[in-house]
Amino acid sequence: MHPAPASAPASEHPLFRVLRADHTADPDPLIPNATLLRAYREMRRLRAIDARMLLLQRQGRIGFYGPSEGQEAVPIATGLAVRENDWVFPALREQSVMLARGFPLNSFLAQIFGNSGDIAKGRQMPSHQSGRSVNQVSWSSCIATQLPHAVGTAWAMKLQKAKEVTVAFCGEGGTSEPDFHNAMNFAAVYHVPCVIVCQNNHWAISVPASRQTASKTFAIKSVAYGMPSTRVDGNDFLATYKVLHDAIERARNGGGPTFIEALTYRIGPHSSSDDPTLYRSNAEVEEWRQKDPLARLRGHLKHLKLITEARDAEIDKEIADELQKAITEVEALPPPPSESLFEDVYETQTWNLREQRLPKAP
Repeated sequence: MHPAPASAPASEHPLFRVLRADHTADPDPLIPNATLLRAYREMRRLRAIDARMLLLQRQGRIGFYGPSEGQEAVPIATGLAVRENDWVFPALREQSVMLARGFPLNSFLAQIFGNSGDIAKGRQMPSHQSGRSVNQVSWSSCIATQLPHAVGTAWAMKLQKAKEVTVAFCGEGGTSEPDFHNAMNFAAVYHVPCVIVCQNNHWAISVPASRQTASKTFAIKSVAYGMPSTRVDGNDFLATYKVLHDAIERARNGGGPTFIEALTYRIGPHSSSDDPTLYRSNAEVEEWRQKDPLARLRGHLKHLKLITEARDAEIDKEIADELQKAITEVEALPPPPSESLFEDVYETQTWNLREQRLPKAP
């Protein structure tokens, strides 16, 4: 890998981009072909999952879903850049990091259905996945609260002299929350091994980025905290992977925290409860659709002669079969057993919980 891009002067923060219009990479970050192909399949699978989950929600088979269309590059790049023992603290559109790290698709979907296949026992609202097996913590719908959690975990890692890193996410709307400022300040002061990523997708539900800040960029916010930052084209998988990889390894080797602004765009609705046509134009959406991260990565793979239309068809069939099999199996599962309400409350169950759990005499 090349050295990480230097933190830009406060007045600049230029956009770091690798993929060009002709599908070449300049500068080429020399990412292994196997990693590029894995990323392509993961991004393609995520887009298929999004389409199916939105359809199931419209059919009343699940209650809620937060799609990632147009933003697949950042979470998949993260899942491939972190190491096994690193911890991830996502926001709404980064649950797929855990899929890229090997989390089972059935368990991932069971959380959306909230049934007995859900390792969280149906206690969290849909699209709030977590998994100890892949070191991923559930986000909270209270925006940006995961950031201080990630910084605190990174501080513990530093105190234990562990070679581990945390990666935390927020949207540009999250930078207006007190938790963002607390996390940035603490991370910089205590020089913790944490990477904080802002996915600037231009819309915090219906609030445009221009209403969130008067700063020229979101990356520039790191300057006041004494933290290096990078502004990257979040629809360019190669650039995104390089920036994340370098920041993660810098943190792992004692270099401290980094703030990354990934410039991207939410093509679909904020969630299944949202109608984006009420606050943005179709022309704006179509302009960003031309910068689709999946299409751009495919163009590069085609340039490298690593993908063909025939292979695309094979991948699509593999994903469709995998997804249909998982949905069929997961949707057939019963709800979590009612007695599970009494589990995981205390290490040793208290007398009153034991009493409530006992069946009532007729």
